[in-house]
This record gives sequence, C-alpha cells and structure tokens, in this order.
Amino acid sequence: MTTKSFLLPVAAAFAFAAAPALAQHDHGSMHGSMHEGAAPASAAQGIAEGTVANGVRTVNLTVTDNGFEPSKVKAKKGEKLRLVVTRKTNSTCAKEIVIKDHGINQPLPLDKAVTVELVPAKSGEIRFACGMDHVSGVVFVP
Repeated sequence: MTTKSFLLPVAAAFAFAAAPALAQHDHGSMHGSMHEGAAPASAAQGIAEGTVANGVRTVNLTVTDNGFEPSKVKAKKGEKLRLVVTRKTNSTCAKEIVIKDHGINQPLPLDKAVTVELVPAKSGEIRFACGMDHVSGVVFVP
C-alpha cells in the first residue's frame, strides 16, 4: 500500500469527524465554542421545537462554552417565535444575539433571560449568531 493511498482514507475520516464541531462556526474559527471531549450541541439535542401557547412558539436557548444550545430551532411561517436566551458563560464571544434578517442585535447579560421575538415571513433558514459572527445557530422554517 502506498503512502498516498493510505492517507486519502485517513484524511476523509478526519474531515467527517470534524464536521459537527465546525457546524456552529461558519468561518472555521474555533473561537469560544467547542472544548475537547464536549459533544456538539446540535448532534446531542437535534432540532428544538419549544412549546406553543396562544399562537406563540417559545424556545429556550442557553449560551454555554459550546455556543448556543440548542443551535437548531424549528418554527412556522407567520407564527410568532419567542427565543428566551440565557448566557451562562463568559468564555465565549456570544455576549449578544444578532439576527440580521430581522434587524435584531440584543445584548445577553450573564445569567439573565433575554426575550427576542420575530415572525418568520417566509420558508427557509434564519441565522442567528454572536456579534462577532463566530458562534451561530439556525431557525428552520418549513
């Protein structure tokens, strides 16, 4: 077996294993998110649907050393979405939540729940991130 034919499968396996850790970091930066041995939030928790009461979908998010948890949220077009975000760490750059598509830039004080509301107008994905755009998540709207 040549070195070249051996390294190709090894490189492919490494790339596959690294993909979940990069999911919250669109720019490939590991700034303030994953720590060795920590399971990625998206793989561990799936897509959060929260609870619906009086036409409002409420989803609780926490900012941890792993980033936004959960990092994937499901919502419905035309339904008010209320994200209740609590930052539990100072170890990441996620000290605010930014949802550019909806003009939201809300500070996240440590250990205080912050409510952010929006109404998805169309199907697709709505990205939310920290102010530095390193730690992020997605709202899926079918």
